[in-house]
Amino acid sequence: MTRVSARHAVICAAVALAVGLLWTSLTGQAAERAWVTVLSTTDLHGNLLPIDYYTDQPDTRGLAKIATLVRQARAENPTGTLLVDSGDVIQGSPLQYLHNTRNNTPPDAMMRAMSALGYDAMTVGNHEYNFGLTVLEKARREATFPWLSANTYRAGTAETYHRPYIVKDVGGVRVGILGLTTAGVPFWENAANYTGLEFREPLAEAKKWVSVLRGAERVDLVVITMHMGLEEDLRTGIASPGQVRYENEAVAIARQVPGIDLILMGHTHREIPGVVVNGVLLAQANLWGRHLARADVYLERGDDRVWHVAAKQARTIPVLPQTAIDPEIAAIAEPYDREARTWLSRQIGESAEELTALEARVSDTALIDLVQRVQLESGQADVSMAAVFNRQARIPKGRVSVRDIAGLYIYDNTLVVLQVTGQQLRAALEHSARFFKEYVPGQRPADLVDERIPDYNFDQAEGVDYDLDISQPVGQRVRNLRFKGQPVTAAQTFRLATNNYRVSGGGGYDMYKDAPVVMRSSQEIREMIIDWVEKGGRIPTAPSNNWRIVTGAN
Repeated sequence: MTRVSARHAVICAAVALAVGLLWTSLTGQAAERAWVTVLSTTDLHGNLLPIDYYTDQPDTRGLAKIATLVRQARAENPTGTLLVDSGDVIQGSPLQYLHNTRNNTPPDAMMRAMSALGYDAMTVGNHEYNFGLTVLEKARREATFPWLSANTYRAGTAETYHRPYIVKDVGGVRVGILGLTTAGVPFWENAANYTGLEFREPLAEAKKWVSVLRGAERVDLVVITMHMGLEEDLRTGIASPGQVRYENEAVAIARQVPGIDLILMGHTHREIPGVVVNGVLLAQANLWGRHLARADVYLERGDDRVWHVAAKQARTIPVLPQTAIDPEIAAIAEPYDREARTWLSRQIGESAEELTALEARVSDTALIDLVQRVQLESGQADVSMAAVFNRQARIPKGRVSVRDIAGLYIYDNTLVVLQVTGQQLRAALEHSARFFKEYVPGQRPADLVDERIPDYNFDQAEGVDYDLDISQPVGQRVRNLRFKGQPVTAAQTFRLATNNYRVSGGGGYDMYKDAPVVMRSSQEIREMIIDWVEKGGRIPTAPSNNWRIVTGAN
């Protein structure tokens, strides 16, 4: 047992002893005692091994290291430990991408590893749908544990597509585990990938199903594993920017649904060691297997034979460089990892200079212009919109591999071309300019980035020229917007190339919702870039400098 886990065991014992002494002092007799530990991962995104595939360097992440932490926790509470996941499992890493798109015949690597580790349940995330229902259903069949989502229904019916919940007996305690998926899926996903399904409002479904668990199922403890996170800043009550409707509802559910003991969150890629809202304990394990969330619940019952929660606590346990790699999980990952490395190492082109995305949030860069060029040409578009997906992206001077392009475009988005007006284009750029906070004279643009807004929601345009005057109020920042040297008018129309995430309003880009779709590709934009580089051989190294950040007079 490690020093950290030993210290935690002492704390657990101390809490249990304190509860017991209090009960004895009040009743004169010792209460029957139970201890339930719930371990949680989330947003693993196909990270099995402690490797950053885009740099080909070791990293403190991955299920193979999480497995070691899981086995340590189980050793502390051998008969009272549950293991769950809050979604976004089968998408994200090159390893999973290859499996889902190139060689889907073998069993899903993540399902094999999670089954071997003995997961009790997994809640379905939005990215489970990225490759369509055929891939999803195959992975679900290959898991030895249930996939949960109480608010995903077959359209127009009362039948849930996944199991809504499970009930587990843990040392005599009936534990109900309810799964909830963000209802934002239709805002981000290609409709063909969830045909016949609808995603209902999570708060209403939580009320319905928690009532079932507490009533008909007579559970003693209610745990929600949700692919949602905190929808507001708990310090101020201000809603997190850029959310679509019903994307995150953890706080609302904790406040408005009686009978919940524990919520294990996901989706927002945040580490939340533990916070209590309305008596409900909430925790979140970050992403990529960088942390394991652990909640310990201590229960007692007396003559009434009803279990009552006496105490509960949560924390996150980090994966460290010295955390051992679990050999069983590593062995499962080996053939999939070998295939991914072979694909990533293939040489496809050359660059006369090193290119990076380090400044891509505050200036036009050749790296993002590469994405723009491919989108413009592939979509025969007038204007392209793209964002920086990975600030650590780098194309080396000299030979360029698939790995370098995959590190530039890390998401599995597909290309969509819309017909938009000049008014819609300007609205999109104004929305993007919210990325910068209120201007403070003397501060650099990089210092004014609103860190609450992800980089991937700051879209830059190519095909038009414009200035972003961040000294102006939000909504009035786009200046000198021109197309082929002429001012853009509100009624002017353009073929605009973007990705499928944007088309339905992902990132708050609502201005695109009613725009006609003139072209939709089934090929990932990443693959388009790879094909473009391989065909052309050389990567352009100079940005077009078609946009810039200004502050008033400059």
